[in-house]
Amino acid sequence: MGFVTLLKKEVMRFWSVLGQTVTAPVITALLYLLVFAQAMQGRAPVYPGVGYTEFLVPGLVMMTVIQNAFANTSSSLTQSKIMGNLVFLQMAPLGPLQWFGAYIIAAIVRCILVATAMLLVTWPFVHLPVHAPLALAVMFLLSAGSLAVLGMIAGIIAEKFDHIAAFTNFFITPLSFLSGVFYSVHALPPLWFAASHLNPFFYMIDGFRYGFFGHADVPIWQSLLWSTGFFGVCAAVCLWMLFTGYKLKR
Repeated sequence: MGFVTLLKKEVMRFWSVLGQTVTAPVITALLYLLVFAQAMQGRAPVYPGVGYTEFLVPGLVMMTVIQNAFANTSSSLTQSKIMGNLVFLQMAPLGPLQWFGAYIIAAIVRCILVATAMLLVTWPFVHLPVHAPLALAVMFLLSAGSLAVLGMIAGIIAEKFDHIAAFTNFFITPLSFLSGVFYSVHALPPLWFAASHLNPFFYMIDGFRYGFFGHADVPIWQSLLWSTGFFGVCAAVCLWMLFTGYKLKR
């Protein structure tokens, strides 16, 4: 009952401002699509038989998923700490695993809504094949889950919203833009090509694209391995924080 209540609370938190949490990211991604599709069509090398616009849409979807998954958990925890109502969750009969599961599932629900809205809006203009639906679903869940866990870590550490903004501006946004959303990494110079393979967001986006096209810059097993490893490390750190009460108990 406690887990279900917390999950419902987290879902209703973003559902009550759906225009801000779902509609706004979709509009932003569509603006990126409009600008880059017009500017880069025919110029950026992509996969054989895949137009640049088709190549761009999965990358924009995953970039939006990454940013929204992180924002959902980090903003919720930080807001609870600043407003002082986190103590009510700590007093409730909820264990660390229930906290972990409720926050992560709520973030994934938000990401599903955002991704579905983006694909529906672009469907009349861009028809995407689905080559490997299982790989598509697994990469989506791993990516959304990883960033939701990372958002929890940031929310636990943060003392104010400025700390979350710094984390977003100096980590999430740069790694998102340098992960191959707008280009194939094979078009990069050797130094940046090698550097991109150290970016976990690159594997999330590349594996997600594989699910649609059956083509990717790296083999799908590498994307799955990197994404699973990233999720595992983030989950271990987050669960340690929850079990020990790091920066949660005063």
